[in-house]
Amino acid sequence: MKTKKVTILIAILLTALGAGINAQETMKYKTWAPIPPMGWNSWDCYGSTVEESEVKANADYMAKNLKKYGWEYIVVDIRWFVENDKAGGYNEKDPRYVLDEYGRYQPTVNRFPSSAGGKGFKALADYIHAKGLKFGIHIMRGVPKEAVNKKMPVKGTSGITADQIYTTDMQCQWLKDNYTIVADKPGAQEYYNSIMELYASWGVDFIKIDDLSRPYHQDEIELIRKAIDKTGRPIVLSTSPGETPFEKAAHVSTHANMWRMVDDVWDVWGHITHLIKVAQNWYPYIASGTWPDCDMIPLGRIAIRGERGKDRMTRLTKNEQYLLMSFFTIFRSPLMFGGDLPSNDPFTLSLLTNQDVLKMHGEATGVRQLFQQDGKVAVTSHNPKTGEVYLALFNLNDKDATEVKVNLSDLGIKGSCKVKDMWGLTKTTKVNSEISRILAPHSCALLKIKN
Repeated sequence: MKTKKVTILIAILLTALGAGINAQETMKYKTWAPIPPMGWNSWDCYGSTVEESEVKANADYMAKNLKKYGWEYIVVDIRWFVENDKAGGYNEKDPRYVLDEYGRYQPTVNRFPSSAGGKGFKALADYIHAKGLKFGIHIMRGVPKEAVNKKMPVKGTSGITADQIYTTDMQCQWLKDNYTIVADKPGAQEYYNSIMELYASWGVDFIKIDDLSRPYHQDEIELIRKAIDKTGRPIVLSTSPGETPFEKAAHVSTHANMWRMVDDVWDVWGHITHLIKVAQNWYPYIASGTWPDCDMIPLGRIAIRGERGKDRMTRLTKNEQYLLMSFFTIFRSPLMFGGDLPSNDPFTLSLLTNQDVLKMHGEATGVRQLFQQDGKVAVTSHNPKTGEVYLALFNLNDKDATEVKVNLSDLGIKGSCKVKDMWGLTKTTKVNSEISRILAPHSCALLKIKN
């Protein structure tokens, strides 16, 4: 394991040097997310139609109920710049885009009234910052088609227009708002510089960039990294969606703060089992400032006007919800809640405010999978501050209750120890040689172990 980690570190440094990023710059952006970011994203509940009042309502709830537990980001997801999108999908026949004179998207006034007069998201960001929270947005990679068609000027250049920096190659297959930017074209870097400069002026703290990870657009990722760094503002960069190719692990971990491992995760059991399987490759890359991302948390009230299905509380059972939260937290994924926060019931709120679980998520190190076989999974980590060892046991099987067990020696524990169920589902026990749980199908045990 030690040799593997050294090899990974060498690969990361070589990738950074090959991209022209010096070690100081590489380390700087990692300080922007020393622990996995935690927040709310509008996609699962509002799709591409979220409105300012709904964003504020979720911010108000977070400030009142979740901020003290470490939740802090409020993220406006896709197409905030389209005036006439619809519930449950995108308007691709006649979308009415809002752009400024430099071909940069602007919030729609009909959904975000405070953006009137060219203010952009500044007023909304100020509202969120005043509550002690942070503000984020979603964009698509590339340059708007409308900017290309109208030959709009690229800010920061002398006479270069949007039609001179694009290609139709590798255009997003599922949403065709933008074209690919050709990285070595004069004006390409300047266009990304211009939009990041704009977002920094609004007070953006987090940016999720879509159609970036699969297929992996390395050239545009490098343009984006340079553009964010140029602003001087600590904007957390999230690449989306997955599956990020594992052969690009060294590159993405030296350019982004978080990157998606899989496509969208909804309240579908198969999405969760697929995620746990894919995550096996990514454990060595869990590190301060750079986080493999499990995607949003599809719990609580979702699909109010979202993309998949009708307005509902999550379809996952309580056992499956415990399992999802246990995996996301012990894996130390960023936590972006997808449900409408003001609609939370007490159970959903309890999943987001468990202090033992969030302490593990924020402080643990050495996350590793012990095994994944025959539907049984074990993942462990430890807390260097307290000496506590964490262990998550999962039964992914569909039918039968299954015993899942781990020897204490595999956890580096000698002698007897106390085992606490962090969800409070079972009593604290004392064990001498192994930890064993009989788990129902689609259930888990999340345990804290202390000598």
